Amino acid sequence: PISTANHKMSQLAGECRKKKAKNMIRKLIIAVIATSASGFTPPISTALLRQQYRLFSSSDKHDLDSSALIGSFDPMNLADGIDDSSSPSIHRAAAIAAATAALVSSPLAANAAGPDWGVFEGRTGSLLHPISMFGMAALSASTALLGFQWRRQRTIGDEISALKKIIPNLNGASSVSEALAAAEGAETVDSGYIATLKSALSIESQINDLTIERKELASQGNRDKHFNQGSLLLFIGIAFAIEGPLNTYARAGKLFPGPHLYAGAGLVVLWALAASMVPAMQKGSDTARTVHIGANLAGIGLFVWQISTGIPILLKVIEFTKWP
Repeated sequence: PISTANHKMSQLAGECRKKKAKNMIRKLIIAVIATSASGFTPPISTALLRQQYRLFSSSDKHDLDSSALIGSFDPMNLADGIDDSSSPSIHRAAAIAAATAALVSSPLAANAAGPDWGVFEGRTGSLLHPISMFGMAALSASTALLGFQWRRQRTIGDEISALKKIIPNLNGASSVSEALAAAEGAETVDSGYIATLKSALSIESQINDLTIERKELASQGNRDKHFNQGSLLLFIGIAFAIEGPLNTYARAGKLFPGPHLYAGAGLVVLWALAASMVPAMQKGSDTARTVHIGANLAGIGLFVWQISTGIPILLKVIEFTKWP
């Protein structure tokens, strides 16, 4: 039953679209006929125009003698035999008025008119782009910091493993200090082993410090914060990167290609490139991580440069716009 209902609804929608198309075609045909009908009417002589003027200016409009017509240039006598009560100009004016009414009532004419953007054209809408971009610049720096902290948390384990390989055999002891105490209290003192354990105390201290740092980083949740802020940056950044040119077009009716616009487009491309590396990064690809980091660092560099090129534009917006 559900599939049958969906099929009927699709049929009704198709019929509605066909009816709208037919109505549009009818209106266009009427408009073409109305505007081209004047090409088949005879020209109006100046005499007839003067007669119509006298009809409206004379005190006695019904007793106008045809001899009052003044001769005019009409070598083919096209004006002869024209009914004064129904002149072509009146018919043509009525036809054009009807065609205009039909076009005005159609969606085509409604779409042809420029929209009224309201607040979006004023200073309020114009300041949305620069304010959001300043916020996105700060968010980019914060997201990059979180990314490096997550990278540090992920790679610190490799450093700990490398240091543990340097530590000598502890003979069952849990730490270097404990093994050193046991070696010094043994009946047979091995001075070389004791010296090796003493040199390993600093390595053990480094391992302990790195372990504490890893625990602190893990407690901060940098991985999730980096992912969430990066997703927010990608969405809001692209949205307001598009809003800026749209607002410019709404106010000025055109765009102004230049370094600021081109760099902004390049920044959006770098964001997309960095985001596209995430699936491969989750699979452990070091190449994808390198591309991700490089694209984001290049994006931050473009962002800083964009601020210097955007401030003059911001000053012009403030100068030529009004609240709201």
